[in-house]
Amino acid sequence: MSEPEQLPSPLDEPAGEDISLAGLGDPIAPDFPVRQLARELQAARGVRRHLRAIRGLLGMLLFLALMYTITLTKALLIPLVLAAFLGLALNPLVAAGTRIHLPRWLTASVLMVGLIVGIGSGVGLLAQPAVGWFHGAPQAIKSFVPKLKHLTQPLEAANRATQTLVNGATSTLRTPATPAPPMTISAWDVVSTTPKVLAAILSVVLLVFFFLVYGDTMLRRLVEITPGFGYKRHAVVIVRGIQTEVSRYLLTALLINVGLGAVTAGMLWLYKVPDPLLWGAVAMFANFIPYVGAIVTTSVLAVVCMLYANEMSLHVFLPVLTFAGITALEGNLITPMIQGHSMRLSPIAILLWLLVWGWLWGIPGALLAVPMLTCTKLIAERVRSWHWFAVMVQR
Repeated sequence: MSEPEQLPSPLDEPAGEDISLAGLGDPIAPDFPVRQLARELQAARGVRRHLRAIRGLLGMLLFLALMYTITLTKALLIPLVLAAFLGLALNPLVAAGTRIHLPRWLTASVLMVGLIVGIGSGVGLLAQPAVGWFHGAPQAIKSFVPKLKHLTQPLEAANRATQTLVNGATSTLRTPATPAPPMTISAWDVVSTTPKVLAAILSVVLLVFFFLVYGDTMLRRLVEITPGFGYKRHAVVIVRGIQTEVSRYLLTALLINVGLGAVTAGMLWLYKVPDPLLWGAVAMFANFIPYVGAIVTTSVLAVVCMLYANEMSLHVFLPVLTFAGITALEGNLITPMIQGHSMRLSPIAILLWLLVWGWLWGIPGALLAVPMLTCTKLIAERVRSWHWFAVMVQR
């Protein structure tokens, strides 16, 4: 029996020969489509890499331009940010007034008058002690130096012995020290600075008033321009939630810091430290800067206690140790218990944020840094594309 005749297969053709598709068209190599697809995929990957690099470079340039703009316009942005925070903190009080059928402008006016009177009274009460301490600091330092004489005598004896061994002489020539010029504030400094300060205060007051009166109107306009009912409802939920959380945080932080300042002033008054209200106010404002504010206030109190002490002893540092205990209790127990876990921030994020805004805006930036970080975290928690930032800065 003869074997059946085998039909030729395309796979049996030699690799170097071309294959024609049913006699139609030009012959093509069998690996031509695969190679072309591979080249196209490789080119697409290269294009995507170049696009990612360009996007990253543009993002970095945009970030640097934004930082430069923020630094350049800080005289405008600092009053605006401060007014926005004050408006958010006072907005619940205005909303409570509207629930009992009081006009928003009336409630806002009463709040602003009370705020201006309170701040003006505080400044008037603390200005004289602050100026007196500023001018009396050089004299206090001069009177403080003899109190350390019994501590510096062993060091001076060791220094003289070292000079004797090295130079072979028991006496050294001493050049008279040139006294430092006294720190004075001229009338021209006051006259040139007062208009700027008054303009900044007036702008903050007006901005807070208009935020309180027309804040809800701006929110309604924002919702009206949002397309679609679903987007409108989502925008209302997000904005209302952010407004509520930020207002609660700011008002709570303000009350906690006021309480800390009052307790600090009372403690210093019991220890008979001069100007307890001034240092209580310093502790209140510095507490807006976590960690750094407590360290700075503790250092200032230590210097003040040493300057005004009659003699150096451990009893001098009792107010400082008491304040350190108060701040430790407030920072680790009272504030977390009142504000809750959701408001807690990572210490690394706080220090980095303080470093950035202190570098950009100075002392006002350091005071506003943590409220800005907390508000940004609250916003990021409710915006899906920013949720990663809330996770990164949360403790």
